[in-house]
Amino acid sequence: MAKEIVLIIGGPGSGKTTVIEGLTEQGYLCYPEVSREVIHEARKQGIEQLFLEKPLLFSELLLEGRKKQFQNAVLESNDFVFIDRGIPDVLAYMHYIGDAYPSFFDQACREHKYSKVFILPPWEEIYTSDEARYETYEQAVLIQQHLIETYENYGYSLIEVPKDTLKNRIDFILQNLEN
Repeated sequence: MAKEIVLIIGGPGSGKTTVIEGLTEQGYLCYPEVSREVIHEARKQGIEQLFLEKPLLFSELLLEGRKKQFQNAVLESNDFVFIDRGIPDVLAYMHYIGDAYPSFFDQACREHKYSKVFILPPWEEIYTSDEARYETYEQAVLIQQHLIETYENYGYSLIEVPKDTLKNRIDFILQNLEN
């Protein structure tokens, strides 16, 4: 059983994937963001932007993927499992776009509790968009606020990772695991 399931969250383009890749290179067990996989599968089926075209379906697929990641992480023998985004992210994005969602979304957040949540702040200097990230930097800042509100509503104390070099960001996370 994994001792701690640790989230790395933040708005789009804040450096989450880079941090996860850096932790992986240091030998830590990390699970990637599931949304790119969902987007890729939708495109194979001819849906260019599933989140924009069918936000509830997209969110349901994300929710299922993130629940599966959590359940898999619980079974790992590693002391720490790092995950790029968590279940409450789904609700934060739904709040951001102003969409309603079924009660089982809320239930999933209550049933799957993470050990620690590190949040990376918006960072305009490193922000880029790509085929899976279509938000502007200003939208990323708004999404960040929804993430903070949503996670705090579920009782999480967020640990903000400073804007710094990759090495220093990873060192900060690792030092704060023990606290």
